Amino acid sequence: MTKKSRTVQRRTVLGGLVGAGMAFAFGSVDHVSAQSPPRLEPRSIAARQRFFGASNVDSGTGGIRADRVVITWLGCTTYAMAMNGSVFVFDAWIPRGTVSGYVPTDPDEVADLRPDAIFIGHGHFDHAADAGRIAEASGATVYGSAEHCAAVRKSVDTRAVRFIELGDAATPVGDRRDVEAGNVSVTAIRHLHSTPTAPEQGPEGSPPFFPTPNTSDIAAHPPELDDATSLARHVFDAEGGSILYQFRIPGFSVLWHDTAGPLGERAPQVLTQLHELPPTDVHLGAIQGFGQFTNGLRDPREYAEAVAARLFVPGHHDNFVPGISARGETYEAPLRAELARLDSPPELRFMSDPTDYLNPGLLTFSV
Repeated sequence: MTKKSRTVQRRTVLGGLVGAGMAFAFGSVDHVSAQSPPRLEPRSIAARQRFFGASNVDSGTGGIRADRVVITWLGCTTYAMAMNGSVFVFDAWIPRGTVSGYVPTDPDEVADLRPDAIFIGHGHFDHAADAGRIAEASGATVYGSAEHCAAVRKSVDTRAVRFIELGDAATPVGDRRDVEAGNVSVTAIRHLHSTPTAPEQGPEGSPPFFPTPNTSDIAAHPPELDDATSLARHVFDAEGGSILYQFRIPGFSVLWHDTAGPLGERAPQVLTQLHELPPTDVHLGAIQGFGQFTNGLRDPREYAEAVAARLFVPGHHDNFVPGISARGETYEAPLRAELARLDSPPELRFMSDPTDYLNPGLLTFSV
């Protein structure tokens, strides 16, 4: 695959990447947003300041600086993102059920962000179980397949929630939809959920990966009854199709997917589509999946190669179901080994649970 150019037009913008612990020296609230947003309630302002950093949020209105993109990890593949003054939630599940309090927030606080939209990657419980609760409480528009939207409709007052359907479960892999969400251009591409495939033989193959389970978090964060009951209600939720999204504003783009399927084997045309998208600055990609048991982290590596972003941030690698999943730290060495196989590997911003949850300083960018 011919690599995308990473020349200056791919941006000097990531020079604005801010690491954890670094301070901002911002000016007046003239920077907050080109629009004049309505004044939010105090609890929403407080939530936005916590999720996106107090320096990026107007303390009087809750408006967010349009010259910053801020992304906050909320567990598994759920993120909150502020972009061009809009607030989006990617997936909608705060990990809990086998544990409680492992991620230091809850669906009610996510709803307090007053997100403009929720984008669902697929419908399994660990990705969409809180979508209805957050959407109904916040008024966010829900984007996803017809099946994703139908599942959410069952749990909400449909008069309070708007839905944008992006095909259905039968929509062909590779289908592309382009929409506008607020002041952000969004491309949605149908791709594949992770699945085990026959081990790839020869020097190109990747070794199987079996992360060591960590059960100590159950003892430290025992499950509460309400959380366990919520998990039980959603544990068999259907996939409903898997969708990958790219979000673009002038000078910056973010690509996110909450699963990584065997595209090289079963849908190489999608790898070509990813390669031909407008350049991506930040790639948020799932690395934990069923394919790891036969082909290690090969499938996430193929996504990273096709997207060719400057910065890769792994997700779906945390201990969200202790005893089945593991601490993210177990994934770092095999992931680095996979990315090192690329001719032009992305910079890796590895985030570990639970210390990097709700840490906006890790993913704050100047635009």
